[in-house]
Amino acid sequence: MFVTPAASSALFSGPFALGTFSVRGCGTPSHPGLVTPEGEVLDLRAALDEPGLTVVTLLERWDTVLPRLRDLAASRTGDRRPLAELDVHAPVEPRQIFQSGANYRQHVIDLEMAHRSSDDPRTESEARAEIAEIMDRRAAEDLPYVFIGLPSAITGPYDDVVLPHWCEKPDWELELAAVISRPAHRVPVEEALSYVAGYTIANDLTDRACVFRRDMPAIGTDWLRSKNAPGFTPLGPWLVPAEFLADPGDLRVTLRLNGETMQDESTQDMLFGVARLISYASQTARLLPGDLVLTGSPAGNGMHWGRLLRDGDVMEGSITALGTQRTRCVAEQA
Repeated sequence: MFVTPAASSALFSGPFALGTFSVRGCGTPSHPGLVTPEGEVLDLRAALDEPGLTVVTLLERWDTVLPRLRDLAASRTGDRRPLAELDVHAPVEPRQIFQSGANYRQHVIDLEMAHRSSDDPRTESEARAEIAEIMDRRAAEDLPYVFIGLPSAITGPYDDVVLPHWCEKPDWELELAAVISRPAHRVPVEEALSYVAGYTIANDLTDRACVFRRDMPAIGTDWLRSKNAPGFTPLGPWLVPAEFLADPGDLRVTLRLNGETMQDESTQDMLFGVARLISYASQTARLLPGDLVLTGSPAGNGMHWGRLLRDGDVMEGSITALGTQRTRCVAEQA
């Protein structure tokens, strides 16, 4: 686990964010905290006099608690600790994770080209044009691709990521994640953003070798095995309230591998924005406070570069206004 970075500059946009913390070295998440951009953390269990408080229970009454959080951030009162004395865990423990696939136009084109058959009669430009046309048709027909992830795959923003011994092609996928504030079922697109408490960063790791079933090609994708190993979803560091982001459709998503930029794209390249994804998922499922809606990953994954994750690799993922997570890959011994 990496040591929590010192707050030498603003950690995120806005006057405060939420996180989950423990005293350095304790390991187990102990309390939700209000963190300032300068790196001071207020224990919200003490500040709100609620010993059993979690980020999820805060979100369950988000509309009423948000004004109180604004007041606490502005008052500078309460027992505040330097971030350097604390360990930072995933900011929220969701009950459900809704993941969007094939949602960045250029990313889909690149993946399709990487998997193109060697006997494909089309030229490269013809193939790219045809794939782009399919993406545009999907967007016009309003058909996002959403599937379910496991909360047990979540790990903290500075924790080591264990690459299972069976994982042949581990890849990174940095994503914007929306955090739900109240139950959402059959929500129209026009109202969907009102169900978002805030945003955080997710790195939705994938074993590319397991995505498609080799033994049963007709059955399609195997998201359980390819995406849900323990720790395959580093999350955080912060939950930044939605009111502090001007436009979730205009953020920069950047991932660096060992210091080298691999992903660097705007959320403007999404085929389906946050509102459309939430609305679509809610037509079938009932979204709950604290649930995550992952919005897909932009171009620049390992398959594109021909360079997948290895033991000792360090990933740094940042999104405009939301901060930076830093995780190291550790290969599991068979």
